Amino acid sequence: MRSRKRKASRAKAAVAFVVVAIAWLTPLAVFAQERSYDREWGMHPMWWAWGAGGVVMMLMMLVFWGLVIAGLVLGIRWLIHLGPRSPSDSALEILRQRYARGEINREEFEAKKRDLT
Repeated sequence: MRSRKRKASRAKAAVAFVVVAIAWLTPLAVFAQERSYDREWGMHPMWWAWGAGGVVMMLMMLVFWGLVIAGLVLGIRWLIHLGPRSPSDSALEILRQRYARGEINREEFEAKKRDLT
């Protein structure tokens, strides 16, 4: 039973290896082909790069860097908000809890609140 599973997993691994190898090697066959065009400006395979294609590439580059910068800004803001709160907030929270439990009266609460803010 185990040997069948091993054989099946090895067969799957072999098929995956062949598929990946073909995917990697196919572009190399294209680059190895002899070029049939002349090296004139009008016959260059990337003649469109400075036309509409160049504009598209430039826009995609701007979008990419915009996303990278926006991600950095949002990440830094998120990390800043994860930090500890300021001591005045925690002191005010303790003061509110003491007032809610009835440990201090309203006059003491207002006086201490003015001192903290």
